[in-house]
Amino acid sequence: TVTLKCNFKTDGRLREIVWYRVTDGGTIKQKIFTYDAMFNTNYSHMEDYRRREDLVYQSTVRLPEVRISDNGPYECHVGIYDRATREKVVLASGNVFLTVMSPPNNISVVAENTPAPFSRYQAQNFTLVCTAKGGKPAPSVYFKRDGELIEVISYTQTSTPEQGGGSAGVRGARPLISRDLDDTKLQRSLSLLDPEGRSARLNTESPKRESPQRIHTQGQQAHEPSPATEVIPETVVSREFPRWVRNTDPLYYFSHTNIPQSDGSVVVQARLTWTLNPQLDNDALFSCEVKHPALSMPMQTEVTLSAPKGPKLLMTPTRAKVGDTVRITVQGFQNEVFPEPLFTWTRVGGRLLDGSAEREGKELILERVPAELNGSMYRCTAQNPLGSTDTHTRLIVFVTLATIPRGLEMRHFSPCPGGEEREK
Repeated sequence: TVTLKCNFKTDGRLREIVWYRVTDGGTIKQKIFTYDAMFNTNYSHMEDYRRREDLVYQSTVRLPEVRISDNGPYECHVGIYDRATREKVVLASGNVFLTVMSPPNNISVVAENTPAPFSRYQAQNFTLVCTAKGGKPAPSVYFKRDGELIEVISYTQTSTPEQGGGSAGVRGARPLISRDLDDTKLQRSLSLLDPEGRSARLNTESPKRESPQRIHTQGQQAHEPSPATEVIPETVVSREFPRWVRNTDPLYYFSHTNIPQSDGSVVVQARLTWTLNPQLDNDALFSCEVKHPALSMPMQTEVTLSAPKGPKLLMTPTRAKVGDTVRITVQGFQNEVFPEPLFTWTRVGGRLLDGSAEREGKELILERVPAELNGSMYRCTAQNPLGSTDTHTRLIVFVTLATIPRGLEMRHFSPCPGGEEREK
């Protein structure tokens, strides 16, 4: 509850007091309170103090349960009868600006561009997006890893009215994934394809670098690349155990975007981007904290990065008959998985019932299953940027008498009293 006060002093007779709420930049004034001295004898809302021949007044207006929409200017207009004429009304006004703060009412953390597949041999950039809604003014947002504040490299992000957000130049212009070694390997690969050097050379050097790359070998000094050394191809080990997996000190890039809302609040979207390392980032606890002047302590939400493990599959109906529609659904995991996994269904040793090689989604539907699918095995692959896991289930199709092909008869023979066998 907010109390607005209007203090004024006069030696004349009070005519009226009017309070206005000013909106649309002063073009609209909404009357919220009026006191007319000619028709009101109740002065409970005002106080007057007689000092010599002057009267000092204090008019108050209470706004209960203020909202963000109550933010803005208010005006107090006072009308006094002129002391000389006792008839002409003299007006005076004052204004006050009410600033309403509001803490964020909702914060959440999601993984950008998910669900996404897992890649064992290629580094992936991973982005956490923390969204804080309902704050006024805009809150400050920051990330922590395992309870410790993350040292980040900030970069600006511009927003447009149509898109609400976009990218801009990174301060320092450092790429998220270092490609130094990959560029050297790329030059070697090109030399294998063109040993005589007839094709154009690919420039992978930074504009600031003036000297060519040097290759350092154990027991030898650095020297310029030569055809004798460039014909050495990449080894299988470098592909299976890429350099990015052993990166123990990643660079975290941080950006935030403020999106004004029609009610005066601001939606803040903060992004944390780094090169994901499944060996180190699995089971890492990331938290997003929000500070605001209207909060006595920061708000917090947290997520734990984890690879999918052991998805549970449910098949309905449990006893499928020929012609039934079978649904195989992912019920859950042994542990909570973040970010959201990507589910892919395949049939072991063949194609799915509709002829496709694979199908995405949390549910696989097999319509009007034929008897030929009895005993077929289905694989569900659950993967996210941190890892991948497979679960198999076997389809058992029961055949009823109504589905037995015509021409196939069941016969039973029993001995007759005379010793002969008769078809029964």
